[in-house]
Amino acid sequence: MRAFGFLSFGHYGGSPAQGGISARQMLHDAMDIAVGADEIGVNGAYFRVHHFAQQSASPMPLLSAVAARTQRIEVGTGVIDMRYENPLYLAEEAAALDHIADARVALGVSRGSPEPAERGWEAFGYTGSEDPRGADIAREKFAVFLDAIRGEGMARAAERPYGAPVSPGQDLRIEPHSPDLIRRIWWGAGSRESAEGVGTMGLNLMSSTLLTEATGAQFGDLQAEQIERYRAAFRAAGHTHAPRVSVSRSVFPILTEQDRLLFGMRPGAEADQVGIIDGHRSTFGRTYAGEPDQLIAQLQADAAVQAADTLMLTIPSQAGVDLNLHILRSFAEHVAPALGWRPNAEGPVQGDPVS
Repeated sequence: MRAFGFLSFGHYGGSPAQGGISARQMLHDAMDIAVGADEIGVNGAYFRVHHFAQQSASPMPLLSAVAARTQRIEVGTGVIDMRYENPLYLAEEAAALDHIADARVALGVSRGSPEPAERGWEAFGYTGSEDPRGADIAREKFAVFLDAIRGEGMARAAERPYGAPVSPGQDLRIEPHSPDLIRRIWWGAGSRESAEGVGTMGLNLMSSTLLTEATGAQFGDLQAEQIERYRAAFRAAGHTHAPRVSVSRSVFPILTEQDRLLFGMRPGAEADQVGIIDGHRSTFGRTYAGEPDQLIAQLQADAAVQAADTLMLTIPSQAGVDLNLHILRSFAEHVAPALGWRPNAEGPVQGDPVS
């Protein structure tokens, strides 16, 4: 690990009198947390995408606002649900965001996670899936999205083109186009096999907050094997650039008595969790909470954290700006330097060569 960012689920809802926040407040808090994190030196601001839930959804307005208000921090998603997307429109939005952000985008996409709605993507107009989880249309649309991001022709000019200096029948790419954006596209993989597919495509790997596997191995070891298999597939496919890899963890440094009251571990919380999700027996990563020296030792022993270039810290975004910046500042000042962290002022995060 040499970079870290925060991953926000963007929760809102509940009665304001009982401490709940509105969608408006959540979005403004997200921007303020990102601005403060940028000043601390945090490397990335990433947001989950969920539909039909009181959480962050359509990400591009928020990411554009964050990009416009910050200087160095990477802005991205973890992850966009491709089942709900028009791939060409998403490619246009992604390219525009990349220009606004001056190439600070880390756009994570995937099939998407389980959701409240029954085949909710069909309400958005995307029908035809023969998979109850919609994986087939997500993969099909992702392939089209990648072609569009690469600048391939996605339509043909009319016989009498109107409003653009093009020739009749010419292949037309989406506009705007950001030539290097393809190097900043990530796929969120929830298994070792799906990670191999990401490596074959030559994309960046965003390892999920859970793995749809349970072998008895610790989550960090299982995830480290996933990363190794990804890099082996990347290498075997002949890709030569240095890809990025991220993992997510909940990490809470305890420096004050308030930290201890808020984040002190309950019995059993320090262990990995195993459960059923999407019909698969799955492993969920543990929560880390403790004094800095304890956290440093635990994270140094986490094989996946050591194998990745970027650690995403899941934050309790609904708890407000001040508390979340306290968590990020505590990690930056007391834990991250011992793990090899390089603040965002030192430049963009680089991937690891796989040759």
